[in-house]
Amino acid sequence: MKANLDNIAIVLVQPQIPENIGAAARAMNNMGLSRLVLIEPKNYDPCRALRTATGNSKDLIEKMEIYHDLKEGLAPFNYLIGTTARTGSQRPTTARPGLLAKKLVSVSQNNLLGILFGPEDRGLSNDQLRHCHTLVTIPTASFSSLNLAQAVMIICYEIFLGTNGRPEEVTGRLANSFELEGMYDHLKEVLLKIGFINPQNPEHWLGNIRRFLSRVPLRAREVRIIRGVCRQIDWYTSQVENRGKDKKEKD
Repeated sequence: MKANLDNIAIVLVQPQIPENIGAAARAMNNMGLSRLVLIEPKNYDPCRALRTATGNSKDLIEKMEIYHDLKEGLAPFNYLIGTTARTGSQRPTTARPGLLAKKLVSVSQNNLLGILFGPEDRGLSNDQLRHCHTLVTIPTASFSSLNLAQAVMIICYEIFLGTNGRPEEVTGRLANSFELEGMYDHLKEVLLKIGFINPQNPEHWLGNIRRFLSRVPLRAREVRIIRGVCRQIDWYTSQVENRGKDKKEKD
């Protein structure tokens, strides 16, 4: 079984050089991918982008999607992969391109996948990467910085060739980013309310929860269950607060 390329999008976050967008489109076209998404592009000039998107790669530029808000641009995707050259405790890389490609074969059959690439000068930030289910690093020798289009080509090439050899293992529909972000916002609100996470830096503590829940991508039904638990906790704490207020009034 091969990956469903129609369900895989390349997402360029804050690209700064229009020619790189065109070159990325050409790389995608070489490997059979056709959905290109730009989020908050800087200095975007379609004429400059078209110069490097030769041949029918220009079609990808003409039909690409452009968003000016990260959450809005990522909302439809069921599975997000972030590319990074830097690793650390906040960037636990779990795959190389070849291994990632094999994993995406089953996931791509019923889900919309987005592969994120950051701006040319600094890559994706921790805040941008927190939306991703997994991270991938392209191995290099001593100099880890790759041209944007080169990085896109390597990932697309591995996906084009990738196969898992197990057609019976097909991943069902996963929750999309819009559903997940709603769940994480709800979790943060409830966990702050019961004092489980530090109000001084809630996103840091929530990041640990994100990484934990991303180990096994959640289905839409599972997200609804978690939000149902959150609603019940919220209701219960409200009841406790109201009883406390009534007791003070009686006293």
